[in-house]
Amino acid sequence: MAPRRLVVFLVVPLLGYVTLVGWRGVVLVRDGRGPFVALGIGVLLLPVVGLWVVWQELRCGGKAQQLARELASEGGFAADELPRRPSGRVDLAAADAIFAQRRAEVEQAPNDWRAWYRLAMAYGDARDIRQGRQALRRAIHLHG
Repeated sequence: MAPRRLVVFLVVPLLGYVTLVGWRGVVLVRDGRGPFVALGIGVLLLPVVGLWVVWQELRCGGKAQQLARELASEGGFAADELPRRPSGRVDLAAADAIFAQRRAEVEQAPNDWRAWYRLAMAYGDARDIRQGRQALRRAIHLHG
């Protein structure tokens, strides 16, 4: 499934869920009794926080795509430089070798968003998603 379709497939039901939860919060607040009002306010906060988190993730994904396009247009991005197994997964030994190279690039140029972006992709290839997201956020921050 294409990434944009997947986002729509996931966000549309989320919006329906947020609407239902928000409505339940309104019903609880309208009840007027103290505990129900307090619970209703809490229930109303859940959709707000959920929507904020989803918005931040969508924004980060959009900026990451922008960085990828810019890096590719400059010729500084090898989209598929690693050998793959028959299953389609990246060979981890090769990913570790590229990772060491990308880490050295970041150490040489710690304020270069391009190096951080390539490091984020290397983390992803090495299946370290958490560190990859941090490196990607750093690249977005440095890009401005």
